Amino acid sequence: MKVLIIIPAYNEQDSIRAVIEELKAAEPDYDYVVINDCSSDRTLEVIEQEGFNRLDLPDNLGVGGGVQTGYLYALRYGYDIAVQMDGDGQHDPSYLKKIVDPVMSGEADVCIGSRFIDKAGFQTSFMRRFGIRVLSFIIRLCCSHRCSDATSGFRACNKAVFSHFAEHYAQDHPEPEAVVSAVLAGFKVKEVPVVMRERTAGVSSISPAKSVYFMLKVSLAILLCRFLTPPVKRRRML
Repeated sequence: MKVLIIIPAYNEQDSIRAVIEELKAAEPDYDYVVINDCSSDRTLEVIEQEGFNRLDLPDNLGVGGGVQTGYLYALRYGYDIAVQMDGDGQHDPSYLKKIVDPVMSGEADVCIGSRFIDKAGFQTSFMRRFGIRVLSFIIRLCCSHRCSDATSGFRACNKAVFSHFAEHYAQDHPEPEAVVSAVLAGFKVKEVPVVMRERTAGVSSISPAKSVYFMLKVSLAILLCRFLTPPVKRRRML
């Protein structure tokens, strides 16, 4: 099966080289594409110098727009599985097989790497952990699905799912809403334990001061997604 690793990157000049090199060493049979989200630093220059596979967005679309671009790319070029992986070094490529295998075997349609199952590695800040717990509660309330790490951007999905996401995907911090969208569309969502690391460089788009705002905004988006989108039967891709 053809696997594509989608790496959204905004101002990751100090980490993107190591991320791609580590990825290619861990899983040389997987294809990848860096979605350069109109970076204002030297990210594009580094990607060009190294000859990395890339798509350049003409405007900054945010994480959601970058990932959705990757899903459209995967759909256009006939991939069977698409994997989202951050460009800041937090996601360890040695765990890729662990999140891809359940999708490849048909055990799950979406498989999310969770840092909170085994509670190993970097567990993020207290405020973020609190916010993630709140979001997990809201997701369970909205669609009866348990998700310990709803904000994890380390996830794999099959063609039926990324075909759905290519049409319907949140643009601003989409990961929690994508869980609800997938469950309501009839897809099976699974989590597996992974170990995550602190970002190696750059600055997170969600500062401590913005954590509460982010939690409230995403919570509202999840509720709207639930009540404005009735559950539908799963659409199978031929």
